[in-house]
Amino acid sequence: MRSTFDFAPYRRSTVGFDRLFNMLEAGQREDDGFPPFDIVRDGEDSYRITLAVAGFRPNEIEVVAQQNQLTVTGQRAEDEDEADYLHRGIATRSFERRFQLADFIEAGEATFEYGLLSIQLKRVVPEAMKPRKIEISGGANAANDRIEAPKDAQAA
Repeated sequence: MRSTFDFAPYRRSTVGFDRLFNMLEAGQREDDGFPPFDIVRDGEDSYRITLAVAGFRPNEIEVVAQQNQLTVTGQRAEDEDEADYLHRGIATRSFERRFQLADFIEAGEATFEYGLLSIQLKRVVPEAMKPRKIEISGGANAANDRIEAPKDAQAA
């Protein structure tokens, strides 16, 4: 059983933390856990989200990347199967799963194989945001230059 926490009193006394509070509140919302998923780090700057979507066809799934959010929705087409099921354990209900992406994470290729949907993610930091080394320049005697006290001050 989940308990909910009201962040409203804290919102009044903070400035600039709206995104943080929105993320915390989003985590509290009820989540039925469908479809199950894994997030895997494939390399230093590459990740993969894999969702188990058995029972769906690739054309019944939509992946949308917008700003810092990745949304995966699945809508089953009407099944024309007239079978008389005694037990139906393979989930075929519609779903929507949202992932909040960090800054500079871009969604790439999506592949569907053996009932698993894999979405490649890559961290792409703009050149302007990357740290850069700044060379220090100076005259030929700059390394040997010392600041010395005046001779009058040394005698005192």
